[in-house]
Amino acid sequence: MKMAVLRPLKIDSPVKIGLFCNSKEIAIMKKLLAVFSLVFIFTSCFEPERNCTDFKTGTFEYRTYLNGELATSTFIRNDSIEIDKFQGKSDTSSVRWINDCEYILKNLNPESMAEEKPIHIKILTTNKDGYTFEYGIVGQDKKQRGQVDRVK
Repeated sequence: MKMAVLRPLKIDSPVKIGLFCNSKEIAIMKKLLAVFSLVFIFTSCFEPERNCTDFKTGTFEYRTYLNGELATSTFIRNDSIEIDKFQGKSDTSSVRWINDCEYILKNLNPESMAEEKPIHIKILTTNKDGYTFEYGIVGQDKKQRGQVDRVK
């Protein structure tokens, strides 16, 4: 049985290095690489607007679908208290800010075990009219998202 001897490939020409491309094609590939690198650099550095302190106080509306119908909740928040008005009922919660964009909401007068659990809210993005946020029960992994609009 004959054994083949493996020898390293000898590349002594730039044409072979360029995957059999001519010098014009290599120049075009270099330009494309530069353009793609710049696009990547500029898009990877983008951060959404987050002016969270603008939304620590004020009157806001939150809309969501409940049983297939659009429901609106209006709430008034100062630095430490939030009063929520929904379907003719008012509810008061304490607000404890963790940082400029995150806070814990705890119902002050819970009527059930579910209402006793504090909610962690994180503002993800802001614009002049409102903000997008993520929320979930403290200690649980399940998170949901919502959009709040400033009324006043």
